[in-house]
Amino acid sequence: MNSQKAIDALQRVLPPSQFALKGTEEYKTLNTGTYQSGLNIDLLPACIFQPRSAKDVSIFVQTIKPFVLGGDTAFAVVGGGRQPAPGCSNIQDGITLNLGLLTGIVVKDGSVSVGAGERWGRVYDKLGQLGLACSGSRSSKGGIGSIPLIITFQVLDYEVVLASGDIVNANETSNADLWRALRGGGNNFGIVTRYEIRTFEQAPLYGGSIYYQAAEFPNQIEALVSELQKPDASYDTHLMMSLGYAAAFGPAPVGMNQMYYTRAVEKPPVLGPFTSLKTQIGDLNTMRMLSLSEAAGEQHGDVPALQRSAYMNVTVKAHVDTLLSGAEIWRAALDPVKNCEGLICSYTLQPYPKSLLEVSMTKGGNSLGLDPSLGPVVTIALLMYWTSKSDDEVILGAFRTATEKIKQDSMAKGQAVDHIYMNYSFTFQDPIGSYGAENTDKMRRVSKRVDPDGVFQKGVPGGWKLFA
Repeated sequence: MNSQKAIDALQRVLPPSQFALKGTEEYKTLNTGTYQSGLNIDLLPACIFQPRSAKDVSIFVQTIKPFVLGGDTAFAVVGGGRQPAPGCSNIQDGITLNLGLLTGIVVKDGSVSVGAGERWGRVYDKLGQLGLACSGSRSSKGGIGSIPLIITFQVLDYEVVLASGDIVNANETSNADLWRALRGGGNNFGIVTRYEIRTFEQAPLYGGSIYYQAAEFPNQIEALVSELQKPDASYDTHLMMSLGYAAAFGPAPVGMNQMYYTRAVEKPPVLGPFTSLKTQIGDLNTMRMLSLSEAAGEQHGDVPALQRSAYMNVTVKAHVDTLLSGAEIWRAALDPVKNCEGLICSYTLQPYPKSLLEVSMTKGGNSLGLDPSLGPVVTIALLMYWTSKSDDEVILGAFRTATEKIKQDSMAKGQAVDHIYMNYSFTFQDPIGSYGAENTDKMRRVSKRVDPDGVFQKGVPGGWKLFA
């Protein structure tokens, strides 16, 4: 790949000051400071371009298009840089389009309009001053594009630059097929430059984290499944639990519950089974009344900075034996790699209660293949962070094998759900294929309509493609 001709053409029509060229200090800062994972920092684009407006993005796409279709170059698009799979948001020897300057937060009546380069923490801060909130990333550092896919029904409108360079809006009444496809379709359709997200009133909430000894983890899984399967399960809780390993905690994994009750009620009874733990590590209990902004800041603090990282995942039904078996498979994978330098990893359960699946369907649906008829489901996420590149192969190999074993075990138990969560996927996984043939065919038709030449299929190789 020789991108120089494309760079020359781009610099003739866009401000040269917005290009960071290889070898410059600005290039180094952007390429090392944007990404959560060193797996993406390893990639060295020929240059990095930072647009200041949707019009800049439009000119970029129109100008680079013939070079992409001619096979001379390719590009990547990065918003928050939180997806650690290599190539999803950076590219070797191509051109990286960094959306970090597309900022701005405008609060409207019932919604908030947010530039694609914004961080969730700034959005939560702005809305919190007005007693409002919106659904988004758990972490304040996450970029707006990292919105969890299951709650993209809260996105009322996308401003999108298409392969033609046209700047369009996709919402319930205009480009509705594109609006729905963007709810899970990744970088297959265009470049989203602005999001309009539904807001709601939000008082202080109760929540935080509790760490405890791993012996209590099986009981916590039972409590989680019991809560999810209740016919009157609470709409006001967010529950996530992990079995985690870090050398700082000693040779054995520990349990962690992260939980929130979204009303201003201190110590709500519904959280009792998850807070009344006998083996708490007391100085790490952060349960309290707090704002959404404070909660997101705490979540950001739980993610190690500037390390190598990877995520993998499997989705299953809320079934105790399946979740317990997955934990044992993870433990077995951990043992041979636990001495790798700086290793921090977890077996993390992220449930989708039935109520969440139901509200998604009533607000336009999604492309994920997740339907309320499945009942409550749980994404099992294997999250790993480490410091040495020399350990890549052994760590990635161990947890890939674990991921595949957990999937096989859930299938044998009849508890598998054919869904892979894109935000937490690694390169060997196929999240789009997991959405089912009907959803995939719909997204392909949208891609053909908005990008008939396949610019985003051929020219943006990272991520997961509709026409692989």
